[in-house]
Amino acid sequence: MNQRQIGTGALVALLSATAPAWAQAGGAPYGPGMMGPGGRYGMMFLGPLMMILFIAAIVALVVLGVRWLGGSRVGGIPGPSPNKALDILKERFARGEIDKDEFDLRRRVLSE
Repeated sequence: MNQRQIGTGALVALLSATAPAWAQAGGAPYGPGMMGPGGRYGMMFLGPLMMILFIAAIVALVVLGVRWLGGSRVGGIPGPSPNKALDILKERFARGEIDKDEFDLRRRVLSE
């Protein structure tokens, strides 16, 4: 196991062990004014706002995870392969644009 797996396992174990303690720690007051000074509708906007923030955090974690697992690529666009350059050189030789000496010279340069 690597350090990341051990750290993740320890975090999950810690959170699952403390959840019952949170549930029994006095609880929330019930009855009138349970939502604070504004009463029932005082902070009604926080529910949807927190849901949006939670979904955005999940999306950000997924994107970061995919990037981390995928590795880093510079520029993201692969460059031309040597085989493609050699294919173009062969086509130019076949069309008669270059002679055999120039073809051999350029092929040696591409193979270096």
